[in-house]
Amino acid sequence: MAKKDKQKKRDKSAKEKPEAEKAKDGPVPGELLSDLTRSARSMRTFLTNSLVHSGLYAGQDGVILALDGEEGLTAGQIATRLGVKPPTMTRTLSRMEAQGFVRKLPGVADGRLVRAALTEEGRKHVAAIQLATKATEAMAFEGLSEKEIRQFGRILRRINRNMAGKPGVEDGFGE
Repeated sequence: MAKKDKQKKRDKSAKEKPEAEKAKDGPVPGELLSDLTRSARSMRTFLTNSLVHSGLYAGQDGVILALDGEEGLTAGQIATRLGVKPPTMTRTLSRMEAQGFVRKLPGVADGRLVRAALTEEGRKHVAAIQLATKATEAMAFEGLSEKEIRQFGRILRRINRNMAGKPGVEDGFGE
């Protein structure tokens, strides 16, 4: 091997070594959390911007999709499905009722229990929300295989199970 080629190989090896050492030691503490937070924020921002013309606020898209799947859910049921606290959902439903997206229904067995249903105005947004959600996911997962996407989903669900019910875990909406 020529002297010049040996020097190139040493230079290349020196550049790669820190990355190889980093991979061996694992991620820097806090780096994965930071990456996950940035990714989630970027996806949420893209989705929100895609829906801005509809008059929907962040989080309301999930409520509409939940009620499109099953009418008459309580605030607690929707909150559980979306991973937020019931008081947060109660406020969200009140705001959405004022906007004309949902209507409140009395409870069947207990009149104090309030259920929610979509109005015609709320139903008009289902297709747009589904399209915006699909576009957001397509952009976020560009270049990933179906297998990688499924694996990522399993990992996220595992993280959510690990964190569920732990003291200090809030709903992400500033409560």
